[in-house]
Amino acid sequence: MKKTILPILVVISIFIMAVYSPKLSVDLKGKTKFPQEFVQGEVTKVIDEELMKDPVIKGKFRGGQNLEVKILEGKHKGEIFKVYNSLSALHNVYADVGLKAIFTVREEKEKTTVWLYNLKRDRAIYLLGAIFIGAVLVLGKMKGVKSLLALVFTGSMIIYVLLPLLFKGVDPVSTSILLSSIIIVVSFLLIGGYDRKTYSAIIGTISGITIAGLISYGFGKIMSLSGLNLSEGQQLLYITRDFKLQIEGLLFVSILIASLGAVMDVAMSISSSVNEIYQHKKSLTSKELFHSAMVIGKDIVGTMINTLILAFAGGSLPLMMMIWGYGMVYQQFINIPAIAIEIVNALAGSIGIIATVPITAVVSILLIKRKGEEQ
Repeated sequence: MKKTILPILVVISIFIMAVYSPKLSVDLKGKTKFPQEFVQGEVTKVIDEELMKDPVIKGKFRGGQNLEVKILEGKHKGEIFKVYNSLSALHNVYADVGLKAIFTVREEKEKTTVWLYNLKRDRAIYLLGAIFIGAVLVLGKMKGVKSLLALVFTGSMIIYVLLPLLFKGVDPVSTSILLSSIIIVVSFLLIGGYDRKTYSAIIGTISGITIAGLISYGFGKIMSLSGLNLSEGQQLLYITRDFKLQIEGLLFVSILIASLGAVMDVAMSISSSVNEIYQHKKSLTSKELFHSAMVIGKDIVGTMINTLILAFAGGSLPLMMMIWGYGMVYQQFINIPAIAIEIVNALAGSIGIIATVPITAVVSILLIKRKGEEQ
């Protein structure tokens, strides 16, 4: 009965969150100086162009194009506009006749301005998403369905609950811990079911991410780091004036979300291992079970820490290449806020993973003993 009710409740929760969550995008749009929309359009004619080959990137061009564009949707559907397309190092979308792309249509007083915003990439994203869903369903079957449901629930909690609450000015630390705990409980119960190994994994994960988050928060304070130092953090200053966003606590939120998946994986692995070992040899004492869990945990921690640190390193690859390219000395680059944040996040997340192993092992053993199964 529980296994049937929970998925239904999760689906209802996702629907409620999607329908009744504050529509921040609408609020933001209402605060913009000029109304604008992003719509699909098609290049019907290249009037003229003045281009040169990009000196750095092969196959790219620099310069400008005068285009004739037909808008295919929205308020100005079917209308023809003349568009100047500038090709630079940062915005480099070469347009040819027949190109369907996303255009920005901005209305300023009595004038309508149109420019080429970006290539249309959503269909490729949908295709990749369909392949991912198909692979999960083929391999996981019913458990795959529950995994996808847990993933959608996690995304909904972040997009429809966490982000609106942050913009309303709630405390990022307590709010992210609470919402992460809800995500952990629902995800584990959906995928693992109602048994002691699931309960152990839940407690271990909540403990691990809380430790990781508090470490990142504490060392962020010591090193005077905040959400402003995050990638795109300074851009938030432009919209903070319209909301009550507490940027200082965003560093804590980022490490909590970034390390959540890895910590969940470690907690479930340890919990399952302890319970499986006990089922095969019930004569083991608590001390022997804990020793076995720690032996298994050493192998798991080694790979998961490597995975977590590589994930952070991959995200900061351009920054590392810039450091190497400019020949920065150690004292110069180690004190860059962006570098310090990546190091704090990677190490705090790793400490959270390490702490998860003994905590989950102890909780698993205590739950076994509580059921009166300890020999």
